[in-house]
Amino acid sequence: MLTVEQALEQILSRVQGLAGERVDVRAALGRVLAEPVVSGREIPPWPNSAMDGYAVRAADTGAAPVGLRVVARVAAGDPPGRRIGAGEAARIFTGAPLPEGADAIVPQEDVEASGDLVRIARPVERGAYVRARGEDVRAGESVLAPGHVIGPAEVGLLATLGRSPVLVHRRPRVAVLSTGNEIADLGREPGPGQIPNTNTYSLSAQVLEAGGEPVNVGIALDRLEAIQERLRWALPADVLISSAGVSVGEADLVRDALVRAGAQLHLWQVSMRPGKPITFGTLGRRLVFGLPGNPVSAMVTFELFVRPALLAMGGHRRLHRPRLRARALDPIPNPGHRRGYLRVSLTREGDEYGARLTGDQGSAILRSMVLADGLAVVPGDTVLQKGDAVEVIVLRPPAG
Repeated sequence: MLTVEQALEQILSRVQGLAGERVDVRAALGRVLAEPVVSGREIPPWPNSAMDGYAVRAADTGAAPVGLRVVARVAAGDPPGRRIGAGEAARIFTGAPLPEGADAIVPQEDVEASGDLVRIARPVERGAYVRARGEDVRAGESVLAPGHVIGPAEVGLLATLGRSPVLVHRRPRVAVLSTGNEIADLGREPGPGQIPNTNTYSLSAQVLEAGGEPVNVGIALDRLEAIQERLRWALPADVLISSAGVSVGEADLVRDALVRAGAQLHLWQVSMRPGKPITFGTLGRRLVFGLPGNPVSAMVTFELFVRPALLAMGGHRRLHRPRLRARALDPIPNPGHRRGYLRVSLTREGDEYGARLTGDQGSAILRSMVLADGLAVVPGDTVLQKGDAVEVIVLRPPAG
């Protein structure tokens, strides 16, 4: 049986990055650049004022206190206006272009104004409160490299440079299939012996969070031909995720259906809990994952195996969640020989974090994921005692 690390290596070694597509910069948030961005302009394009005040020649203030004559008024959006000569000043506002001849700004609170004269009490240095031309970005400068994840600041910079559309990696399209005679879909009241469809929706949400585009291909009954039909529906996708039907029971038919569809299976079963029964394979250029049916098992195996693969396909370089060392606030048992990925809440404990189980760790207890800040990684046949160190995969930033 493979370890988690061995299984992940098998998966990532078969991931291929997706081609680029051009999108409007307003739709680029969270996407990964597939081209370098080189500035074609200076930002800012001309010297401008960082304050409301008066544009002056710094040399004229060297003998302060001095009085200067106000000969112009320049607001943001105005042309710079007339040249400022010796003994002169211009009333200026934040963002307005600096008039020729001026080389400093005196904030309005530092002057005494009377009519068209201003009195300046102290000398100012050349360049004071002036935003220099190109101080942010120079023309010809490389400002963003391929592989950079576009955040709000990057969207603003791309818009400033006039770079729209921009080339980014395509999002992976992910077909999500649930299997099982007992599954009642959202909008239907479960009948006798049925349970609500959880996995289609939790897995689709995880796909979205990982930067993919989920495609719901529905629920397949536990019949080989029914599963094969849904697999055909999933063929246009880049990735297929199924849940349930990958164990060793008579109704566990997903692996057989994948093989009959032409998939090459590369692994089955990983030494972990929850989530031992998992299948991974390739169907042409597609990745196929057969995840366990219990909701927590499906979500945990997605976190460890599917999420890194989707991020890599989308051009990301940082594939894994952050990890931290915490102290157990109560005993954390992991019976059995398989490594445990146990749901814990995290609390700040001075300079450290404390970790506590979110309650019952059964693989069908979805609230254990709802309450979890992270997954505690615990060796098999281990009981961590209160105060012991534990490694935690951080699913969301802990409070405090």
